[in-house]
Amino acid sequence: MALDPKLLEILACPEDKGALLYFVNDAVLYNPRLKLKYRVEDDVPQMLSEEAVKADAAEHERLLAVAQRDGVKPNF
Repeated sequence: MALDPKLLEILACPEDKGALLYFVNDAVLYNPRLKLKYRVEDDVPQMLSEEAVKADAAEHERLLAVAQRDGVKPNF
């Protein structure tokens, strides 16, 4: 199940306050500027900075390719 579009409109990265990319199949919100992934568990975004996972270069490129292929847009 996907996150509510209204929730996506207000979510921002807690680190830089910027927009996030939402990957339903990976269950993550992603900040490509800082290469940080935030998990989505049971349709609840886990937005604590200390729980963010840093994406390595390969994962960053994969997520950007998926975003381009699937038309994933920032949540603003």
